[in-house]
Amino acid sequence: MKSKMRITGNRTVIGIICIVLALGITFGIAPLVNRFTDRKVEVVQVKQNVERGHLITEDDVELVKVGALNLSDRTVKNKKYVVDKLIEDNGFSTLKKQLADLLYGSASVEKRWDIFLKSVKGMGPATISELLSYMNPQEYIVFNKTTILCYGYLGIPNMPKYNYQYTGKKYTEVCAVAKEIASSLKKAGAADSDLLAVDYFLWDEILPLAEKDVPTTDAISISQEPVSARDSRSLHDEIKDKLVDIGKLLGFDSRSEVRIATGAVVDAVWEAKIGNMGKAIYVFEVQSKGSIDSLILNLKKAQSNAAVQAVVAVADEEQLAKIIQESAGVIDEKSLRTWDSEDVLAVYDALVRAHESINKLALVPESF
Repeated sequence: MKSKMRITGNRTVIGIICIVLALGITFGIAPLVNRFTDRKVEVVQVKQNVERGHLITEDDVELVKVGALNLSDRTVKNKKYVVDKLIEDNGFSTLKKQLADLLYGSASVEKRWDIFLKSVKGMGPATISELLSYMNPQEYIVFNKTTILCYGYLGIPNMPKYNYQYTGKKYTEVCAVAKEIASSLKKAGAADSDLLAVDYFLWDEILPLAEKDVPTTDAISISQEPVSARDSRSLHDEIKDKLVDIGKLLGFDSRSEVRIATGAVVDAVWEAKIGNMGKAIYVFEVQSKGSIDSLILNLKKAQSNAAVQAVVAVADEEQLAKIIQESAGVIDEKSLRTWDSEDVLAVYDALVRAHESINKLALVPESF
């Protein structure tokens, strides 16, 4: 009898608990979920199809409200980012002067390119070359990842691999090659043979072939020249930024220049929250040149943070060997990882392509 009463009592308690949970879900959690999924944000959207070669202006875009759920971090959510942020970051007078000098200056394009790239934030080689090509398609070609991939496929050597290698001198070399291609197109009877036509030719005819048969790194990289201290710093920052971007693409809370422990500010961290268990942190330190003592010291200090699951040294193959050797007995080898900087760049490019390909599937409805 007692056993039967205990079972009955347990069922009653369980039933009450279920009812309470159901009420909590219905009136507590469900409204929060609905509120989150119904939340709208404004994003910038192109009004209509844009023809290749057309310079997008403010009249071509509009602000629309879409669901915030699963919206990419890379989505532009404000026209200010597209138009006004350049002015905000650089100052209107500076931006106006630098643009005028870039497009209409009397100095060589090599010099104008280098000055503009150093002076203006938010505009890289691809944007600079598009402006130049739009203004004077007889002389200048678009210079971006597609150009490099296509040139590599065509067997043209010494293409840049790192951001600091996108110099004015390299751009003039790229334009010279493009003019040779334009001359060949003209001889073959092409109606248009300026360097914009070369860009279309590369995009439409060469890129599909190049993507199926990606050339080796050696075929598309620049020759091994001595790296200056300034270039080394630029390379360090580029890899650090790529690490942060990779973390974001993988869904981590990813940041750079983080104080992870007393006396230790590390280049990048990936952080993931694990329910009620706290968080897991992965620490990255980049080495591009010079002494590796500070890298080893920073990683050792980072290990004092209980949330740190692994510390990762990022460098070229030669320096990674030194790091492994000199960190023995200093850093807990069970949590030390190494990552070749070349692989970091390759992983970044692959993830970006995968991300863009998946987004084309439009798996998440616009209402979300």
